[in-house]
Parts: sequence; C-alpha cells; structure tokens
Amino acid sequence: MKDQIIAPVKGTRDFYPEDQAFQNWLYAKCKKVAELFGFQEYEGPILESLELYAAKSGEELVKKQAFTLKDQSGKTLALRPEMTPTLARMVAQKVNELVFPVKWFTFGRRFRYEKPQKGRGREFFQWDVDLLGAEGPSADAEVIAVAAFFCQELGLSPKQITIKINDRKLLEKKLLEIEIPEEKIISTFRLADKKDKMTKQEFLEFAQEEQLTADQAKALLQILEEKNSFSQSEYLKELFAILKKYGVSEYVEFDPGIVRGLDYYTQTVFEIWDTQGQFRAIGGGGRYDDLVAKVGSSQKIPGVGFAVGDMVVAEVLKANRLYPQLSFNPTSVLVTIFSPDLQEKSFQITQRLRNNNINTEIFLNYLPKMEKQIKYADKKNIPLVVIIGPEEVKNNTVTLKNLRTGLQKTLPEEELITEIKTAFSLL
Repeated sequence: MKDQIIAPVKGTRDFYPEDQAFQNWLYAKCKKVAELFGFQEYEGPILESLELYAAKSGEELVKKQAFTLKDQSGKTLALRPEMTPTLARMVAQKVNELVFPVKWFTFGRRFRYEKPQKGRGREFFQWDVDLLGAEGPSADAEVIAVAAFFCQELGLSPKQITIKINDRKLLEKKLLEIEIPEEKIISTFRLADKKDKMTKQEFLEFAQEEQLTADQAKALLQILEEKNSFSQSEYLKELFAILKKYGVSEYVEFDPGIVRGLDYYTQTVFEIWDTQGQFRAIGGGGRYDDLVAKVGSSQKIPGVGFAVGDMVVAEVLKANRLYPQLSFNPTSVLVTIFSPDLQEKSFQITQRLRNNNINTEIFLNYLPKMEKQIKYADKKNIPLVVIIGPEEVKNNTVTLKNLRTGLQKTLPEEELITEIKTAFSLL
C-alpha cells in the first residue's frame, strides 16, 4: 500500500517556483516604493513573547488569533500575528541610539488563526511601513502617500482602489456626545469595526448586546455613516490638504466607519479598499503615539504606519487583470553534453559562463540524445543552448541555439560570451 502524502497545515501555502516568482515581484515593488520615500529595511523575530501583544494589540488578536506555544522554561510565545509591537520593542531598546524620525519597512511572514478563505490565510506575507518620532498630519500624509504610490506602482488606479481615512479622536468626541462612558470607548471602537460585516439591523441588535442602549446604537450607526463630519476635525482637514500636495488626493476619501480593531491606534486610521468591495481590506494602519512607551521606552515616541497583505493583493490584481506574467526560471543557458569523452569540455564552457555572471545549467546526464537535451531546455523555458560536438572541439568553436527564434550559429569559442549577451539584449 502506497504511503499517503501528508497535506500542508490548513491555511498555509506551498510556494512552487512560479508562486515564489510572484512573491519576489511583489517584494521588489514594496521595496522600490518604500525606498523611494527614504524608508530603510529591517526584520525581527518570528517568535515573540505573548506578553508583547497581550496589552498592546487587543483581546481578539491575542485570545482568538494568536498561534501560541510554550518553550522549555514554560514561557508562552507567539508566532508573530503582526509586526508593529516588534517594531516598537526594537525602537524602545535603542531609543537613545536611533536618528529620528525612524522610517522603516519590512516584508515577511505573519500568522493568525483565522478562517482560511479567498485572500486570507493563517500564514501570510505582510509589508509593513512605519514612521516613528514625528507628530502631526504631515507624517500621516507621508505614510498614506506611500500606500497610494504603491497602488500606482501595481497599476491600480483611483477607479479601482480607495484609501479610506478617519480620525479616532473625532469619533471618540462624538461617542462621548451620545453618552458612551469613557471606559467603554475602546470596546465601542471594536464594535464599530465590525459594522461592515453585518446588516444594519444585526448591528443594532449586536450593539445592544454589547450594553449600548437602543438610542445609543442608532446614534452610533448614524455617526459611522456621516460622510461630511471630517470638517469637524482640523487634523483631518490639514491631512487631506497635504495629501493633495502629494498628488494622491484622487486615491483618498473620508470614511467615518473606518475604526481599525487594534487598541493601540490613537488618531488617524485608514484602510485600502477595492472600489467594487469584492475583497476584504487590502491593507490598513494609523497613528499609534503610545505604543513605544508601553513596551518600555524611556521616551514617548509617536508613530504612524500601515501594513498590506500579499494574498489579497494577488486577488485584487487578478480581478483587475493586472496579475503579472513572470518568468520563474532564472537560467539563461543550457550547456549540453555531446558524449562522455566531451563532458570535460562542457564543464569548462559552463564554468566560463558562470564566471561571467551568466546563469548556466549543464545537462547532468550525457546518455540522452541531443534532441532530448534541447527539449529539456525548451520545457524549462531556457532560451539558449550551447552544443559542443567533435567538430566544435576540433575547430575550437561552439554552436549556440536560440530556442526563442529557432536560429542557431557556430562561432569561435572566445566570442560566446559576447554573443550570449547580445542575444539576451534582443530577447
């Protein structure tokens, strides 16, 4: 009886070369845009103490979504569900050595125990962009502009993507006006964050289950749908004015329903959505002025940032016919082996090509006929094949076959490098 193939863990993905090609492409886009704005790349550990998230990220993330384990000392660890607490910890550790404002980005794996679905998994890649040490709407605008430029870099226009922005302080003010107690503000933020996941009637009923009166629930719903209330926030008015100067105002709009579920946000919050509403938020973020101090910094360091998930980006690109057609074989040349006695010559040519930074594969078995070796190159999408037979060795030449054009030519061995580079410039 044949052994069964063990399936991957639910919510995780296998990255075959064609899948990894997209990840590499997406990472390159993220890196290009971040560095365009002067952000530096960093990385942190995949494992963190659960304590880092417990008081900073919110009850739902810690209790329901975190993958946890105990080390041999009995300490509870978590596979990182997000990056901002790690960033805050790293900044707090070197707060007296860093040059502020700190502008950092990272691209790596995150883990959340969620229901796997289209555009969402339990293991995913996320691009985080953060600016720490600068207050005010100009810093927020810089980070939001990075998100808008990223959309442009992917080919997504304002007709396809919208960045929705809100001010938590404005929302807090309005909640106090409808007599929501101060100690219930954070829990009401979490409630408001769930609004788009249910009907109006369901939301009103759920709000009452969460200890709001019927009148408060109706008033909250009205607040979350009041599209012109941004004029009551001087902070937001200035933010939108700066975004206009960045040339990205077509990408942004005020949305009083954007709250964000994480507890550490203090003012500006925003999310990136496809205009058709087919998918969950592509990314989101906001201002978090207290987080670095909460993880032990001797100084209060204001921060603002956002994150974008790779899975939903891929789905949005597919839906808009913008998913890239990528080559996932980096090999440029296949060197064939004509016969056992000519194997040494093939290795010499291979080494010469590699020494000249030409990605080269040598056929590892000299038994198959030349036709089969060429067919192998064609199947692997290797564009050029070098053939070295007895005549070539005798005349100190090589034959170069271009599988893209079907043409082949025999040339002096010393001209091979130049010929390959010329061929690639024409491909």
